Amino acid sequence: MSAASAIQSSVQPLPKRDTLKIRHRLWIWLGALAGTALVLGVAIYGMHYYMLPLAARVRSPQHSLLRPSGFVGRSLGIVGLAMFAIMFLYPLRKRLSFLSGWGTTKNWLDYHIVLGVIAPMLITFHASFKLMNGIAGAAYWIMIVVALSGIIGRYLYSSIPRRIDEAEMTMDEMRQLSDDLATQIEGQGVFSAEELRPLFEMPPIERVQAMPLWRALVVILSLDVRRTAQLVRLRWRHGSKSQDHEEFVRVLAAIKKQASLVKNIVFLSRLSQMFQLWHVIHRPFSYSFAALALLHIIVVTVLGFFWA
Repeated sequence: MSAASAIQSSVQPLPKRDTLKIRHRLWIWLGALAGTALVLGVAIYGMHYYMLPLAARVRSPQHSLLRPSGFVGRSLGIVGLAMFAIMFLYPLRKRLSFLSGWGTTKNWLDYHIVLGVIAPMLITFHASFKLMNGIAGAAYWIMIVVALSGIIGRYLYSSIPRRIDEAEMTMDEMRQLSDDLATQIEGQGVFSAEELRPLFEMPPIERVQAMPLWRALVVILSLDVRRTAQLVRLRWRHGSKSQDHEEFVRVLAAIKKQASLVKNIVFLSRLSQMFQLWHVIHRPFSYSFAALALLHIIVVTVLGFFWA
């Protein structure tokens, strides 16, 4: 085989699923960067104005632009509203057949989260940090609760192991995957068993089942933080000494996945309970925010403030 043929045969196109995944990540990063740039641009431009006392803002030359009904303030409100409208397509996706075929649930959730982080910041600048005014103030703080609970919901969603088709793994599937990973880890010669033992230490299942949900969530968070710190320590200690970098990265990825999987197996029933409870709490707040935001828009439009 010639050198050209060898190179051509070794360079294979990425599978379609991997290509779509890379494209999705690119769009997510571009959207996050664009939103961050917009927020930083408004913050830098209006820093002096936003730091003024409310009574002194009227005399600022930026007041006509940055007040809620000014060109910039109103535009930020419209963009934030459009983002929230797109976000509400995510819960409607299961009910609207023409949306259900577009993308995966995980991809929709990623866009939902990016918009859910950026939109509240834009609304904050739209309100010019006047956050206690009647209907708008109530809608704002409910929005903050929805955003914070959304972050918790994303964490819980990602903690429940899933197959490639986004369906939740059964306990048998998780145990099989855990056994496969354990076999890979046992055959590696990079890390000692003593170094890996803290990563796989978990509280007994009986004690986990007896925990209140709030305490189980705290324990899960602390285990994730501890696991991250331990993996960073292992990478720092052995990364520079490794003879085969690709093997080192592969083994470390298997250890990370196994440590996370062991935790999720122990806490699976509590994670499912938390996720169900999260839905019960998150949805009413989301719908309350939507109703108050719509009422706010109607009021300011009828009273003539929208174009004032």
